[in-house]
Amino acid sequence: MQIIVDIGNSDAVFGLYSQATWQHIWRTPSRTDEPAGSYESRLRLWLLEAGISLSAIQTTVLSSVVPNLTPTMRSMLTTLFGFEPVVMGPGVYPILPLEILRPHEIGTDLVANALAAYTRYQRNCVVVDFGTALTFTTVSGAGKILGVAIAPGLKTAIRSLFANTAQLPEVPIEVPASALGTSTTHAIQAGVVLGYEGLVRSLLDRIRTELNGDCIAIATGGLSGSIPSLHAAFTAVIPSLTLDGIRIVGEIIGHDTR
Repeated sequence: MQIIVDIGNSDAVFGLYSQATWQHIWRTPSRTDEPAGSYESRLRLWLLEAGISLSAIQTTVLSSVVPNLTPTMRSMLTTLFGFEPVVMGPGVYPILPLEILRPHEIGTDLVANALAAYTRYQRNCVVVDFGTALTFTTVSGAGKILGVAIAPGLKTAIRSLFANTAQLPEVPIEVPASALGTSTTHAIQAGVVLGYEGLVRSLLDRIRTELNGDCIAIATGGLSGSIPSLHAAFTAVIPSLTLDGIRIVGEIIGHDTR
């Protein structure tokens, strides 16, 4: 059994992988002010509720885009399971089957997305990750990360409006019935949610044009199902894709060291 940890700017995601499938996926807010013990208690409880003993965990792999949380999580996993986790970063990239653009700049989550998409499809592919940021990571069929586009995520855009305007409320991410908002809530949903549908379609069109039309698209991330009308633009919607990529890194590292 493996514990795979993806520390994002909004959430820390813990996946329990066994028998070629995700048995459990747990989420908790990413908080830099929480001690390692708080995360350890939460993970202990999740495993207890799942009926999994600590000794059953054979591998842990950590990806983090929150530098202040990385040592906390690394320490927690080492203390809990008695061995060091594999930690994604430039130090492990040379043994991955990817050519990585600017390895010290690109987020480990984007590398994980590219690795999972390349492993699964081995053709030109753009991974659209609907998270705190909306990211487009394009990987070639030869395993080269060709580039990334980044925009504020859906929740980030709505929260920015709420935080920086006096009269606009924070609203749920829902597709409105019309682009003609007849209330403040519907007006924001029309501008952000419907606007992001156009943003995604436009960027996918531009990426495909630059690759002469040879490029499939995969959606992932916690909000990947928020705009159902976009689903037809993707070959697949795979919420666990980032975790899959992190898990593959652990498997490659394990094979490399044996």
